Amino acid sequence: MARDMTAYRQVAVHSVAWGEVVEIHPMPGQAYATDMNVQCSRRMSDTSVYPLGTSFLVDAKLTDRLGGPQYLYVWHGDAIKVLTAKEAEVFLGAYRRVRL
Repeated sequence: MARDMTAYRQVAVHSVAWGEVVEIHPMPGQAYATDMNVQCSRRMSDTSVYPLGTSFLVDAKLTDRLGGPQYLYVWHGDAIKVLTAKEAEVFLGAYRRVRL
C-alpha cells in the first residue's frame, strides 16, 4: 500500500536533550507544540552521527495511536535532510505571522 503523501507536511525538527535521552521535537515557530513527540528514524537522535541541536527537514504527518496523544510520524525510510542554521531560519521565516 502506498503512502498518502497529501497527509504529510514539511516540518523543521531538531534534536534536544530530554532528561538523559535525546529526542526529536518540532522547532519553535510552526503549527506544532515544541514538546510534541516525533516518531522518526533513531539515527536522527544518535549523537555520534548528528550532534545535539542538529536541525532536520522532514515530511511528517500528525497522527495518534488508538486515541492516545497526538505525535508527528516520519517514515523511517525517508532520506535525512540536515538543515543549516540559515536554511532553518529561511524555512521558519515562511511560517511567521506578520501582525498588522
